Amino acid sequence: MFLSAIIFGLLGSFHCIGMCGPIAFMLPVDRTNKVKQFFQITSYHLGRLFTYSLIGLLFGALGKGFYFFGFQQQLSIIVGVLMILIILLPKTFQKYNLSKPINKLVIKVKSSLGKELKNRRNDTFFTIGFLNGFLPCGLVYMAVFGALSTTNVLSGSLYMFLFGLGTIPLMTTVVYVGNFANGLLRKKIQQAIPYVVIFIGILFVLRGLGLGIPYVSPLPVTELHNSVEGCH
Repeated sequence: MFLSAIIFGLLGSFHCIGMCGPIAFMLPVDRTNKVKQFFQITSYHLGRLFTYSLIGLLFGALGKGFYFFGFQQQLSIIVGVLMILIILLPKTFQKYNLSKPINKLVIKVKSSLGKELKNRRNDTFFTIGFLNGFLPCGLVYMAVFGALSTTNVLSGSLYMFLFGLGTIPLMTTVVYVGNFANGLLRKKIQQAIPYVVIFIGILFVLRGLGLGIPYVSPLPVTELHNSVEGCH
């Protein structure tokens, strides 16, 4: 399942380039000093990874509660089904815009980002990355679903960390060379995203069904324990 986090990150960086790309390109990096520029960009990414890890930690804690009460398998199925339905029935879910309840927060984040982009302090780049991580994005929501389906706080945090890690290659390229991906390439990748999301959704459903398929749909812990006991 952690592989899906990296895939979401890699694809998400193409999907969200319209929002985060300009921010990355506008980073006030020192383009005359390559070493300093490298550390500034690294600080920006660390800020984003910190935010994603924090979000994953919170949703991982929520997922742990489901696991504690024995609802982990059902939650995995629900998460998978939601991923598939969001792709197949986009208009239905657009009526329930997830960003509406936090619009005021998003406005404040964008305002703070605008101020930080004008600064050149050492901590500016981490702060920009930290704020950038809170901007709403469809595939970030999908990654949050994945973090929610994990069994503990650390797994949820790791899931979102890996998601952020997957976004680094493209976002770094944007900082160095700008909007390098031509329209045709970006269009093809964006067309492939729904199929990948559906595939990962199916994996989550299979995982929840506990069919005893190694790595894909392992048996629930209780059933695995009973089968081991039966061997004695």
